[in-house]
Amino acid sequence: MRLVVIGNGMVGSRFVEDVLARDHAGKYDVTVIGAEGCEPYNRVLLSEVVAGRYDLGSLTLPTPDHPRLTVLRGTAAAAIDREDRVVTTTDGSRHRYDQLVLATGAEARIPPLAGLDLGSGQLPVGVHALRSIDDAREIIAATLNSRRAVVLGAGVLGIEAASGLAQRGCSVTIIHPMDALMERQLDGSASSVLASAMPDVGIHPRIGVGAEAAIVANGRLTGIRLTDGDVVESDLLLVATGTIANTGLAAEAGLPCERGIVVDDSSATADTRIFAIGDCAQPPNGAMGLVAQGWDQARALAERLTGATTRARGTDGNGSDVVRVKAHGLDVVTMGICGGVRPDDPAQRTLSLSDPAAGRHVEVVVSGDRLVGATCIGAGQVAADLVAVYTRRTPVPSDPAHLLLTALSPAPAAVTSPESLPDDAAVCRCNSVTKADIREAHACGARTVDEIAQATRATTGCGGCKDEVCGLLGWLNEHAATAVG
Repeated sequence: MRLVVIGNGMVGSRFVEDVLARDHAGKYDVTVIGAEGCEPYNRVLLSEVVAGRYDLGSLTLPTPDHPRLTVLRGTAAAAIDREDRVVTTTDGSRHRYDQLVLATGAEARIPPLAGLDLGSGQLPVGVHALRSIDDAREIIAATLNSRRAVVLGAGVLGIEAASGLAQRGCSVTIIHPMDALMERQLDGSASSVLASAMPDVGIHPRIGVGAEAAIVANGRLTGIRLTDGDVVESDLLLVATGTIANTGLAAEAGLPCERGIVVDDSSATADTRIFAIGDCAQPPNGAMGLVAQGWDQARALAERLTGATTRARGTDGNGSDVVRVKAHGLDVVTMGICGGVRPDDPAQRTLSLSDPAAGRHVEVVVSGDRLVGATCIGAGQVAADLVAVYTRRTPVPSDPAHLLLTALSPAPAAVTSPESLPDDAAVCRCNSVTKADIREAHACGARTVDEIAQATRATTGCGGCKDEVCGLLGWLNEHAATAVG
């Protein structure tokens, strides 16, 4: 059968890898149509590239070398003919399919600010989004001659990008029209604690005020006028105001689209031969905007199409909604139920500890004997402990206040040693990689983080597990050396 995949990003490439790994019967010949001319790469870590903590080459994701796989890089799909079951590309070539998977992702949303002539298709010099490798290159180049930067939007990406620009030596103002930073994850109290910590790392927040216009002279940005009349001088604007799902191909082909391509729980569209996964899709329960959700969709669809399943990696019942902000000096972790808008559930108990002077805020949400949500700012070890409780569904103490005791203690909590970590404990939650998976890869010869990543995919998601993987790998190497001795 002819399986065509449109999109060669993080989710599309993962889907192809999963299909080929499961297609033992050789059912599919796979063609991938990717608009970008490079190998697939980890978009989640682009802000880390801006900050100088990763180089662009380290973001590359593996592409299977397989006789039934054809990858067309630098080739954009132009139209889908559902009746004839053909995808036409911009170079005029035609690709027939028996089944079609749309993994077209999303593009940066550029707000209609005065001064930005969006109709021209070209932004003024100094105005950037951060969605691709090319965007990251341009931003890094711009920081060489920029000292004052504005970031528009204080969601996760906006804060990470602001941190990256500050690391590059820019004085950064972050503008957010909502009442709270990261309002999907933080309520007003948590936002206030985070905002108070930002100036110490070179970021100056303006909350509850929006951007009204970009001030442009001779085609170059010079400042941003705010809705309260203030003008922030700037020679670099980074827009982080969300994304827009790439639904154009699907809509033109007559598939139902709303905020994304409408799909059912199995990622199927209204056309039973066409599926959509990742940022372009709109599943029944909504999209979280996290790569782990897209990877879960890719795995589930690969299993459906091939009829083959593999051993479930990890035993965690949740964890794909754990958010870690990758920002120097700003320690923010959230999970589950959090933020200012929550369901009114009398069965849930909320306990919090807020100490703005110390830059610390911890909140837990408990239902029955389970942790169903948490917010941690400036409390790294507490966050690590709570993530373990949340993802492993560990019963909480009868008095949930004990979950906050490590935050109250002047001494850090004891870190779980690799030796005492259960084999089924998730180490990389983006990819559901357990300690047992890493031990198995080590036993098969993986001795470096890169080799572990190649064997298990650990560290190839948000990157937040790299320290845990390094610690576990060090313990395994030491244990192996002792056994030999």
